Amino acid sequence: MKISVDIKKRLWSGRRVFRLEVAFASDNDFVVLFGPSGVGKSLTLQAIAGLATPDEGRIAVGERTLFDSQRKIKVPARYRNVGYVFQDYALFPHLSVAQNVSFGLKRGWPWYLPRGERLRLEEVLEIFELTPLKYSLPRDLSGGQRQRVALARALIRRPSLLLLDEPFSSLDALLRVKMRQELLKIKERFSIPVILITHDPEDVAALAETVVIYEHGRVRKIISPPERDYPAKGLPSLTSLATNLYLNYANGGSRIHSQ
Repeated sequence: MKISVDIKKRLWSGRRVFRLEVAFASDNDFVVLFGPSGVGKSLTLQAIAGLATPDEGRIAVGERTLFDSQRKIKVPARYRNVGYVFQDYALFPHLSVAQNVSFGLKRGWPWYLPRGERLRLEEVLEIFELTPLKYSLPRDLSGGQRQRVALARALIRRPSLLLLDEPFSSLDALLRVKMRQELLKIKERFSIPVILITHDPEDVAALAETVVIYEHGRVRKIISPPERDYPAKGLPSLTSLATNLYLNYANGGSRIHSQ
């Protein structure tokens, strides 16, 4: 499914202004927005989801236009059919696992769901290995379990696109490795394209089919060939590229090397 984003937006904080001017497109099913904090990655995701409105531009997913300032198209967030997992997961602390997951359905809680949707809830809980935890509260869950609850809630309505805002940031290194593997399996099982935000080069190396590199509110570079094609094209692997990017940002640099 083709994903196309070309938007501009300005944000003010006192006398300071942040300008987002980004454009990228990809036919690949796993797009990673990579860059340090504060460069506009989350704002881009919010614009795709309909949680923020660009000043101008266009956003399209597949054959469907979600936003077009010239044609005055602005599909409300609830009609965009997009699943969104926030960085902090945004689980309701007073609701059980089953209630949190079923919140993604229109009719509310599990005990009010019609039979078909109750079966859907049970199916999703089973897929994410949450059935034994369905009556547990978020405070009683591990970081990985909370992430699975957030993913299950985002996917229960069968969205056409999944947006993930730094989903591994609160996990330790070993759990990140496991959850990357689980995310790839989930993507294949649900046959859904994914846009993921990260500033971790390991996420880039493990997940990206298209890498969109952000810098100061703009797209600095787009790299699309899958890693298996890199040697034939004379390009570095995603692993070495991600390491190079990480060192570049860690040293406060602004140059992006691709070879």
